[in-house]
Amino acid sequence: MSTGTQQAAKKGFQVPHTYVIIFTFIIIMALGSYVIPPGVYDREKDERTGRTLVNAESYHSVERTPVTLFKLFTSVPRGMTAQADIIFCIFICCGAFSVLNETGAINSGVHQFVKSVRGGKEKLIIPLIMLLFAAMGTTLGIAEECIAFVPIGVAIARAIGYDEIVGVALISTGAAIGFSGGLMNTFTVGTAQTIAELPLFSGIQFRVIGFVFLYISAVVYTMRYANMVKRDPSKSYMLGAEQEGGLSPKNLDESDAAMTGRHIAVLLVALASIVFIAYGIIYKGFYIVELSGVFLALAIIGGLAGKLSPSRIARAFVGGCRDIAFGALVCGIARGIMITMQDGQIIDSIIHSLSSVIQKFPTGLSAMAMFWVQSIINFFIPSGSGQAATTMPIMAPLAEMIGITRQTAVMAFHYGDGFSNSIIPTSGALMGVLAAAGVPYERWIKFIWPLMVMWTIIGSAMCFIAAIIKLGPF
Repeated sequence: MSTGTQQAAKKGFQVPHTYVIIFTFIIIMALGSYVIPPGVYDREKDERTGRTLVNAESYHSVERTPVTLFKLFTSVPRGMTAQADIIFCIFICCGAFSVLNETGAINSGVHQFVKSVRGGKEKLIIPLIMLLFAAMGTTLGIAEECIAFVPIGVAIARAIGYDEIVGVALISTGAAIGFSGGLMNTFTVGTAQTIAELPLFSGIQFRVIGFVFLYISAVVYTMRYANMVKRDPSKSYMLGAEQEGGLSPKNLDESDAAMTGRHIAVLLVALASIVFIAYGIIYKGFYIVELSGVFLALAIIGGLAGKLSPSRIARAFVGGCRDIAFGALVCGIARGIMITMQDGQIIDSIIHSLSSVIQKFPTGLSAMAMFWVQSIINFFIPSGSGQAATTMPIMAPLAEMIGITRQTAVMAFHYGDGFSNSIIPTSGALMGVLAAAGVPYERWIKFIWPLMVMWTIIGSAMCFIAAIIKLGPF
């Protein structure tokens, strides 16, 4: 056996590169356009809400439009064009963080924070931060907005002795608890209930129960992993990973961790930016472009407050963009999956086939099946409001036809839409936060899949109970 072969054997199977995984999905969907019967639903504008909704009775077959080799390759640049706002948001947010990092303010701020929670209090960090972002997720519906907070989450996690995965979980999984729990999430529950003609945010009492179970399971699971990594860093899922991108503070020592007036000024600018973002999201409808603008201003003002020259600010900003290029481009490549399915006109065909499967189950199991189907559909339509507009006009009347309430159908939708966003490669929010943290997608999968199994069990049980008690608009 040659030396090269021996080395390959020692290494064993290696998970493919993230780009390879995603492009494989694009190829599969392109091949599917030759096999899956194409079909579409007609779309109609709802004059009452202004939304474009699916006509549930209008599904019809269309002429096959197989994805050619040329379309296969153009799906990636078209995906990057479609995701340009998120891609540039990642560049700008991480460029801004790199500037703040250059001032030394992040290092000293994290150091002071860690000092304040020593003595056993660090155990409260995971439940408290996850609760904070769960609250933001269930009220503000934050998803892509988490990108801006992930570098700080990673900085705190690493300073305490955890790894980058814990940092992502603090922010992204915390927000996912609230987004999926859907207590008052306008983007999912609000949209779905409006389409299903239910009172806005009705049924919240029952959803609180699900929220509690989701929160407890996520916190316990994350703390268990975090403690394992702190006891034995060799058990970290990031061990040996090629960290492609990501931003975090430099390694600290006591000499550069002291808090100075300059550091305080920079941190106050950062705090003011976060407060302004929260205000904008709540009252002004801020989204990706506005978020990018605020962080561009933060980079400049924060850099000047940290006594950096304009040229040094520019160099630090470009350095941050360079470091994050791998992850930022992932979002556009992943969008190519959806574009390929649109080219082949197979998205509606898959939805139609899956909705037909639901009718074959008994009442309680049909509610669970509806949840599973929505989880699958979310791979193809990762937008919460977009999935609601596409599926709820079909699922709401289907629910009544098979003997479950429209409220149960809404619950199946927002669980199905929410949970899988934490694991599917087509989720721009997930790929964005992993990019900001420098966590390879395959390493995140290794961490998150057991929690997704737990959440799937919780969601299935909640939908089953909702069907049995005939959950209504209360």
